[in-house]
This record gives sequence, structure tokens and C-alpha cells, in this order.
Amino acid sequence: MGVHDAPQWLLSAYQRSSLGAGATADVEEIRDAGQALIDRWSSPGRDFHNLKHLVDVLVRVDELVEETHEPDLVRLAAWYHGAIFDSANAKTYANRGGEDEIASARLAHDELTRLGVPERRAQRVHDLVVALVRHSPDPTDFDCAVLCDADLAMLAAEPQRYKAYLHDVRAEYAHLPIEDYVRARLRILHKLLARPSLFSSPLGAAWEEPARQNVSAELQRLEKELVKIDAEKDAAAADAATEHTTNGATDDATATAAAAARADDASGR
Repeated sequence: MGVHDAPQWLLSAYQRSSLGAGATADVEEIRDAGQALIDRWSSPGRDFHNLKHLVDVLVRVDELVEETHEPDLVRLAAWYHGAIFDSANAKTYANRGGEDEIASARLAHDELTRLGVPERRAQRVHDLVVALVRHSPDPTDFDCAVLCDADLAMLAAEPQRYKAYLHDVRAEYAHLPIEDYVRARLRILHKLLARPSLFSSPLGAAWEEPARQNVSAELQRLEKELVKIDAEKDAAAADAATEHTTNGATDDATATAAAAARADDASGR
């Protein structure tokens, strides 16, 4: 889904949420800000964290919206949560991934303030986006819980869609060697499964079991893949050692033969 594939309702949805949050700028300026966000989400290198992911998160927020106190602020946080993204930067997938929630949160605050959204609400959107760094919301903060759950909802997708999600994430970090990617992904999966619960909102709790099934199945597959990778590395190391030993023996034999030849030449003189 690229910029030209954006659903017709998407830009209007940004406009409604901004106005609902208290924006006082004219409609054209609000729509320009929304279009700029759509362009960001459609930029190259976003195989998973792209416009489709934004739409999915917005749809999931609406599924849980009855649990929110300020739904327009949650929707705006969804719009901005991955606005700044670079999978090839220094953080890479092995650390925190390409989504820069801190920079995205600052962007949200600055743009919403410029559009006339009151400071308290712009700051609230900022704080909701920052909360996605850890995905561990205060259980009494229902807006934050809904946003975090909506962002993780893909973990509970049906198996074929989950498989497509894994393909897209790997493509997004294709520049990482397979071993580095697998080890990084395993760390993430272990952390997810170690959490008491993946989802914090009451309605989001329905996604807990299918998400754990998907994550557990992926974990088992990647552990087998890592065993295979390690075995191939061991085999390559053994081959290299054998070749070194063989070459060393050949060199020794050659040196011995050369020494013998020199001795024969000397005796011939």
C-alpha cells in the first residue's frame, strides 16, 4: 500500500481527529499535515512499518475505542507513532528497530501545536507515542493501553497473515545478516513471552492466546534455524582447519624435498 493506495477516508480521518483534539488551523493546513504524514508512511524502505500498518493500527484503535477517554488523541498518536523511521540507521533491528518513537513524539507535539491543538493535548499525544518505546502501559491509563494493544495486534493475526508480517519485517531489515537478524528476533520473542500479558486493555485481552501461539511457533522455528546456522558455521570452521592442516603438511613436504635436493646438489659438487 503506497501513497496512491491510501484509503479515501484516511486523510479525512486525520482531519477529524485533529479538529476533535482542538486544532484551530484552517482545513487546508490540517489536510497538508495529514498528507505529509501519509507521504512519510509511504516512503521507501518501509516493508512493514508502512501505510498499511498505520491503517491497521487505526482500525484496531477503533475496535477498542469504547475503552478510551480521549479517542482522538489516541488516533493522533497512532498517526505519529512511526512517522520517523529508518531501518538502516545505527540502532537497526538488533537494538530498537527503525521506528524512532522519541523523534516521532517530538514531531507530533510540534505539528499539532502548530495546528492549534492545545498544549495539554499535544503533550498527551507526545507522551502516548513515547509510551510505545516499552509497550508497558499503566493499566489505569486506558488510552495508553489501547494504543499499545493496537500496535501489537498483528501478533494475534491468523497464521497466513502472521507469516506475511514476518516476511515484511525481514524484508525491512534485509541488510542485516541472517544470523544477526535471527538472534535479534529471538531476543524480542523471548521478551514478549516473558511478559505476564501482551495486551493491557480488557477488549485487547481477547488477542492474548492467538498472539502467544503465533509468537511461540515462530520462536520454535527460529531456534531450529539458529541450530542449523551454528552447525553450518562449525562445519565451515572444521573445513577451514582441515584445509589449513593439509596445506601445512603440503608445505612441510615441499620444504623437505627442497632441502633434500639442495643436499644432493651439494654432494654432487
